[in-house]
Amino acid sequence: MAKVFKKTSGNGGLTLYLGKRDYVDHINNVERLDGVVKLDPTNFGDRKVFVQLACAFRYGSDDLDVMGLCFRKDIWIHIEQLYPDDHKPALSEMHETLLKKAGNDARPFSFDIPTNLPCSVSLQPGPDDNGKACGVDFEVKAFLANDKCNPDEKIEKKDTARLVVRKIQFAPSEVGAGPRAEICKSFMMSDKPVHLEISLEKDLYFHGETIPIKFKINNESNKTVKKIQISVDQTTDIVLYSADKYTKCVFSKEFGETVEAGGTLENTLTIVPLLAENKEKRGLALDGRLKDEDTNLASTTMLRQGIDKEVLGILVSYKLKVNLMVAGGGLLGGLTSSDVTAEVPLMLMHPKPEE
Repeated sequence: MAKVFKKTSGNGGLTLYLGKRDYVDHINNVERLDGVVKLDPTNFGDRKVFVQLACAFRYGSDDLDVMGLCFRKDIWIHIEQLYPDDHKPALSEMHETLLKKAGNDARPFSFDIPTNLPCSVSLQPGPDDNGKACGVDFEVKAFLANDKCNPDEKIEKKDTARLVVRKIQFAPSEVGAGPRAEICKSFMMSDKPVHLEISLEKDLYFHGETIPIKFKINNESNKTVKKIQISVDQTTDIVLYSADKYTKCVFSKEFGETVEAGGTLENTLTIVPLLAENKEKRGLALDGRLKDEDTNLASTTMLRQGIDKEVLGILVSYKLKVNLMVAGGGLLGGLTSSDVTAEVPLMLMHPKPEE
């Protein structure tokens, strides 16, 4: 194992070990989370040791938690007791490796992550925002307590060890046919319309991959296509606590392609939507990040059939638009300009890494 992640509680009595921090959602199942907690019971007293995995939606920073208001909502939580003996999972290779690393007095644990939970997503903070970003996160926590689930029991920060993990999705191994759209638009003072057809080679692209867009323009009108604008919009649908929906442009570029009245044009233009060009956009959905790690635009949410969308917290989708800026001739050319727009869905995801 190249790296082991560990965190020790402030009192030194608990050390949490994980072999990985990314857990893959395969749509129909999620990788099992296996870990180990090393114990030093010297100062435990009558208290027990528990370990929990929680999926939560954070819609405000910690510094906003005032007057008893909580800006964090638990979507799902599962707790197991490790000391005195209770939870004893079947040992995996990951367990065996971590037990060797941890040494004596280490207890294994496992969590099965439900398939209906959201993937890790964070909303990009603004330049002046402090604290943790809004979004969905997963956290493994080992802690000392008298009772397993007593909301009135105060658990000291020094008696806990926490590690944030991510639930992620990779692109499916088989890519589908690309989407296609066409529009035919007529104009005032023109007997004939402008036809626009756009298509993509496939339905899914990887983050950072060049996306070629094929388009055909048949300008039967008496107007001129002055230029072409291509844009990509990200829609973030927050379905957990309200029906908030945000749409933000993550790519926009104008191309100086012209089509005179009665002319045609068939061409391919390429784009690459990147987070690097959107660093200042507050509220943009990103793939969940771990501390001190960079990330990228949020991956498209892939849904299993029949799933309850409300439990997913945040849904992310993309739409690609091709817009023709059409202007009439003569003195009123600029005043009689209009747009012809076609759009198709776009999926952005990570490729599945090599085994």
